Amino acid sequence: MYSNVTLNYAFAMPGMGELVVIFLIVLVLFGAGKIPRIAKDLGSGIREFKKSIKDEKDDEGEKK
Repeated sequence: MYSNVTLNYAFAMPGMGELVVIFLIVLVLFGAGKIPRIAKDLGSGIREFKKSIKDEKDDEGEKK
């Protein structure tokens, strides 16, 4: 019927309904004014994380 991989993937990703509920909860908790700032901070954090991973891979390559 369904493979384990398909079932695991289906349960791991939230659907549109779940995303709307999560967004509404965030909106109620933080208010509409703070959401852009939170999104900006989250984006900056992700960017820094990716940069540090890339720098570490570059450092590993130089050591070999």
